[in-house]
Amino acid sequence: MVAVQNRRVFPYLVAVTALTGVVTGMVAHLIDRKDFPTFGVGVWWAIVTLGTVGYGDVVPHTAWGRVLGSVVIVSGVTFLSFLIAIVTSLFIDANREAQEAELRARHDELLGLLRTLDTRLEALEQRDGPRSDARP
Repeated sequence: MVAVQNRRVFPYLVAVTALTGVVTGMVAHLIDRKDFPTFGVGVWWAIVTLGTVGYGDVVPHTAWGRVLGSVVIVSGVTFLSFLIAIVTSLFIDANREAQEAELRARHDELLGLLRTLDTRLEALEQRDGPRSDARP
């Protein structure tokens, strides 16, 4: 949770996604050498599947390969959802900070104007006396 609070979760998610791609590619190569003849082909398939692209150039045909593929698909969708949510949240926070700064500046400007008007009103009352139609 510290990473989320400090807004440093993005690098962790990228690292976990990359590590998942490498580990899944290795596992795919180990359990299904026919469909994933090399470690590189396994990693390529895992990254394409994690990214939910699914080119279809490498496809598991065994039951265990399909189980692994299902896990990779769910993981990929989950990680992408988190990444999109984090980026969106950062944009919203940046926009909110800009709006709050603008509101603070406007508030300070209006407060200064009210003080100026109050000072002028006091000066007029001292010069001319209080108005007879003034409300208490």
